[in-house]
Amino acid sequence: MSILLSLDLGTTTGWALAKDQEIRSGTMCFKPNHFDSGDCKFTRFKRWLVNLKAAHGDIDQIVYEAVRRHNGTIAGQTYGGFMATLQTFGDDHHIPYEGVPVGTIKKFITGNGKASKLDMITAMEQKGHQPKDDNEADALALLYWRLNQENDR
Repeated sequence: MSILLSLDLGTTTGWALAKDQEIRSGTMCFKPNHFDSGDCKFTRFKRWLVNLKAAHGDIDQIVYEAVRRHNGTIAGQTYGGFMATLQTFGDDHHIPYEGVPVGTIKKFITGNGKASKLDMITAMEQKGHQPKDDNEADALALLYWRLNQENDR
């Protein structure tokens, strides 16, 4: 039984998980409330990953959307914090991880490397999913990309 996890990292993280030929997906919000410390979102993200692993079994690999450009300093720092937390989790649990460029995912699922958020949602709806938002749609698209890569081997 192989378990693949794909993530669109951010304060609202999109996720998709393939296990036993079943796909599950959703979003998880790590936005701190005003009672939280500044780094609490990363602590909650790590706890969520640990709980996900406990609930579904050993994760065989993780792929995440590799964002190379951000619209601001805070966005870049936040993404970096989530990425570092994910990589540390992967290393601690001996789970291989790979970042995949945004344009690669968009081009694979829509045929256009500059597809809009709506295009991504529509593409996932055409595959029978009902993504809550673009974060979930991106995670699903990334999951399909990885599954396609494995089928081509």
